[in-house]
Amino acid sequence: MSVVDELVGALRRHDPRTPSEEASLRRTLAFLDWLPRPFDEHADPTHVTGSAIVVDAGGRVLLHRHKRLGIWLQPGGHLDPGEGPAAAAVRETAEETGLVAVHPAGGAHLLHVDVHEGPRGHVHLDVRYLLVADGAATLAPAAGESPDVAWFAPDEARRLGDRSLAEAIAAASLRLPQSRSR
Repeated sequence: MSVVDELVGALRRHDPRTPSEEASLRRTLAFLDWLPRPFDEHADPTHVTGSAIVVDAGGRVLLHRHKRLGIWLQPGGHLDPGEGPAAAAVRETAEETGLVAVHPAGGAHLLHVDVHEGPRGHVHLDVRYLLVADGAATLAPAAGESPDVAWFAPDEARRLGDRSLAEAIAAASLRLPQSRSR
């Protein structure tokens, strides 16, 4: 089974939590039906990206200030050749924050889907995964990556982001023990 087929299967099993996520899920599945190379940002202006809602043991959420947009976002970005969105989420987290984050026990968990405009007229089919990291580890983005990286309480992180980031953080909070999600 190809990585695209695996993603389509995971998307079909995914239960969206909001009407906006449901619309993004439908759009993503429709695009994946006809895009010849959906993971290649150079093949088509519409393509899959992978990102992560990274949490630590205390339930805090890791965000980075995007170098071009200047806003707080979850780590994520374009896929490298041969890479799926779950692997891209891990790699992009390391590049943009300096942290080694991993999928929780049980493997990659598709958390949220969002379709949004990217730079240069691109449309990003953003597939978001839950990752966990050590909140005490040093935050050290790679050169040329994020100008600022920080841990936030979930409520504060939701306020800093847009609607879709708030939805993804809320979905991540549901996956954590209640005592940690505040």
